[in-house]
Amino acid sequence: MATTQPPVDTDADAPPPWLEEMPPRQIVAELDRYIVGQDAAKRAVAIAVRNRWRRAQAPDDIRDEITPYNIIMIGPTGVGKTEVARRLARLAGAPFLKVEASKFTEVGYVGRDAESMVRDLVDAAINMVRTEREDEVFPQAEARADERMLDLLLPPPPTVRTDRTVGTDRTVGGAGGDQVFVVDPAGTARAETAAEESRARSREKLRALLADGKLDDREVEIEVAPQSYPMLDMMQPPQGMEGTDFNFTEMLQDMMPRRKKRRTVKVPEARRVLIDEELKKLVDMDDVVNESLDRVENHGIIFIDEIDKIAGERTQGGSPDVSREGVQRDLLPIVEGSTVQTRYGYVRSDHILFIAAGAFHVSKPSDLIPELQGRFPIRVELTPLTEQDFIRIMTEPENALTKQYQALVAAEGVELSFTADAIAEVARMAFMANDRMENIGARRLHTVMAALMEQLLFDLPEHPDKRIVYDAAKVRDTLTSIVNDDDLRRYIL
Repeated sequence: MATTQPPVDTDADAPPPWLEEMPPRQIVAELDRYIVGQDAAKRAVAIAVRNRWRRAQAPDDIRDEITPYNIIMIGPTGVGKTEVARRLARLAGAPFLKVEASKFTEVGYVGRDAESMVRDLVDAAINMVRTEREDEVFPQAEARADERMLDLLLPPPPTVRTDRTVGTDRTVGGAGGDQVFVVDPAGTARAETAAEESRARSREKLRALLADGKLDDREVEIEVAPQSYPMLDMMQPPQGMEGTDFNFTEMLQDMMPRRKKRRTVKVPEARRVLIDEELKKLVDMDDVVNESLDRVENHGIIFIDEIDKIAGERTQGGSPDVSREGVQRDLLPIVEGSTVQTRYGYVRSDHILFIAAGAFHVSKPSDLIPELQGRFPIRVELTPLTEQDFIRIMTEPENALTKQYQALVAAEGVELSFTADAIAEVARMAFMANDRMENIGARRLHTVMAALMEQLLFDLPEHPDKRIVYDAAKVRDTLTSIVNDDDLRRYIL
């Protein structure tokens, strides 16, 4: 069978629009570029994300009453639950955070408290908005940094002063020369010495050389401020007390003097340092924080993976896993809507969209406490992958495994290609391995492809052929012995 390539998207290189401004059909199309199948999950996520934009357009009197439609995705491992979260995070605009539910513990146990996910989301939003602001003013910061760099490359002349020790005025250390009158484009005339005019011409020549990269090998001496105080990093406040009233580090940093040290670096490194300093001056962090908190409260998305790991059968007696239900109780007020203290201020989680996912091999969604179940009204079941799905996964997505290996082999100057029957054979063996052993979904393709390509990747630097083609016979010869050997299959596949 012949493989069909997906249509070329001419706008693939263009930055995506704000996530919530995309119509649901376009969000699904973006997910289709990387995820095969699972249309029900894609539609549910697209609708939930678009509803954020719809809520923003609603009248003020009902806007606060519209709560997010949280989603819980149920399906076996390796079918695309986590990949949906990864691809949503790539789409620009909304603050996004992916967390593992198994990393949280009940208050009083060793581990992370549930509120830390909101604080992490705020940190992600701060970084996102600051990057956006820096991109807006980057040309201005670059121009300022270039002027400072030219001052380093061509220092100004010594200051002109008057010496009266001998009873008459004379200039010491100044730039002498006859005066000339220079008229600027506005028609204003100003007096300039010949030395100043010569220095201006030299500065413009240096500017051209700097722009062309011809000064990259020169070294300059700059003053840099230390990034942080190592001892202060160890004096972080305890978990749950990172708010504005308990910020030790910032208070101590304001009290301690900021000492700068001089470093001799090459021009490109000095220019990068100067641009960073100018960006910090141009970006208003108060505006960044206000915008970030607004985005978190009204557009934030938290993806809670492996939620089935904190679900268990509720028993009347004691259990060694007493913290599982406690984690659910700690999650409940955050998903339901509460106020969380962060180092940048208080954040309400009422309108943060929560998307949970779990395989639920051992437990069931009904094992979650009823209150938490009620906070995820949309349930989507993802279907197991078929052999035909494996073929599509290896050919259609933009990050398909075959394309990844082709890029790796191309680094050695070798062209790699797979015939249609070779891809079908890999898919058949992966599906068969899933059927005979644990079903790990599309992740089985990684193990099968790794076993198939291992010898080639090892011999590649000395490989005589510059064009390698894999067909079904070559795939069978390489993998049949591994698939049929129970001991090897246990460790490799």
